[in-house]
Amino acid sequence: METFSSLMHGFTIAFQLDNLMWAAFGVFMGNLIGVLPGMGALAAISILLPLTYAMTPTAALIMLAGMYYGSQYGGGITSIMLNLPGTASHAVACLDGNPLARNGKAGSALFMLMFSSFLGATFGILAMILFSPWLVQLAFEFGPAEYFSMMMLGLLAGATLAKGSAVKGVAMVVVGLILGLIGTDVNSGISRFDFGVPELQDGLQIVALAMGLFGVADFLKNINRGGGAHTQVLGRVSTRSLRPQKGDIKASRGALMRGTGIGAAFGVLPGTGPTIASFIAYATEKKVAREPHRFGRGAIEGVAAPEAATSAATQTGFIPTLSLGIPGDPVMALMLGALIIHGIQPGPQMVVEHADMFWGLIASFWVGNVLLLLLNLPLISVWIRLLSVPFRHLYPAALFFVCVGVYSTNNNLFDVGIVLLFGIVGYLLMRLRFEAAPLLLGFVLGPMVEVNFRRALLLSRGDPMIFVDRPISLAFIIAAVLLIAGLVYSSWRSISRAGQVAAAA
Repeated sequence: METFSSLMHGFTIAFQLDNLMWAAFGVFMGNLIGVLPGMGALAAISILLPLTYAMTPTAALIMLAGMYYGSQYGGGITSIMLNLPGTASHAVACLDGNPLARNGKAGSALFMLMFSSFLGATFGILAMILFSPWLVQLAFEFGPAEYFSMMMLGLLAGATLAKGSAVKGVAMVVVGLILGLIGTDVNSGISRFDFGVPELQDGLQIVALAMGLFGVADFLKNINRGGGAHTQVLGRVSTRSLRPQKGDIKASRGALMRGTGIGAAFGVLPGTGPTIASFIAYATEKKVAREPHRFGRGAIEGVAAPEAATSAATQTGFIPTLSLGIPGDPVMALMLGALIIHGIQPGPQMVVEHADMFWGLIASFWVGNVLLLLLNLPLISVWIRLLSVPFRHLYPAALFFVCVGVYSTNNNLFDVGIVLLFGIVGYLLMRLRFEAAPLLLGFVLGPMVEVNFRRALLLSRGDPMIFVDRPISLAFIIAAVLLIAGLVYSSWRSISRAGQVAAAA
């Protein structure tokens, strides 16, 4: 009852006119930024952070938070419509969202995007309210050994992102790991694999990598097809397609539940966040599906699970930031900076010392997500009309926004060149039937795997038994071994079937 009364008090604060206006401004700007490929919430919040100096702490945090989860909504739109991930966490939505759009199911895919995002956000908010103390305690149980084992399980699960051979999936994960090693070693301060190029000392930018492997590669793949294909797809899009098709919600119920659970759990763990949560949710869904071959060709569950995970992780990511003062990702670090600017120190006592701001922020999450639904549902038909734009106009314009967005991240033309380079690499991978998604997952998880592996061995003075002595770490290792056994067994069955077919022929 005390929690309920505090939440009701939070709604009175969130519905104050100035806070409501800043929430609407934040979600609108976040949604717009998410639609523009390559921009991302990090650059936008950095630009608008000085604006918060003249605002109250509550209004400032409400606006910045609205921009953050608003960009998660908008980032999925370009993933579905143009195969351009607006943010890195939406790269996995390209795998099934874009095939759905090209098959005349753009309205259904966009509706599922918004429905799953809203559901995931709602679950994440409930987790913040009900389970914050328990989730914080769980986060304290994770040390370097647990993080390493969990990340290794995620890398192995990433091999299942590939449509075809699991061996190809593992190979792409390894390539991603190698790319993640480029830059300055955090322990020794020595530059690695930079080949004398100063711009590589800070490593490759994930935004540039994602834009190149998905957006530019798709542009090169379709550069000779003209504008006819878009017109044909649009001809199959009607007003009825703005509603979910029969069976979509039923088929996605399990995916939504699993995605929200995975996202809520990963959002609490510092250093993980929405990007990793979306990849793990997609890999899990493909693993448990009865017909995994549908994934990558337009499975509605391939949109529902990762988008629910992204939104849930976005909301629960505020738990370690507000309760412990530990930011889970760079955006949360900016949120932490905004609080410190206003003289507020996040920590366990924040709920007591700044109750109005804490509960007002949580209530604003619901208000902001409802505003996003009201904003986006009428615009579904507008997003679908993007398909009517001739290809020769649409993709060059999208490439322009990609270049502007990537350049604005670090004000560096070198990153634009990286986008073009990996666009060519991504196109060659498509022709060779290698999937880009496992590569991106290896790139994201690789540095964290290395850092936590070295930290664990330092704490144990070189004893590798630390990874099996700790129960949580041991559970992840057992799951990884079982996953490897499953991959080997499935590969053996495929080879056996191929041999039987050849013998019968």
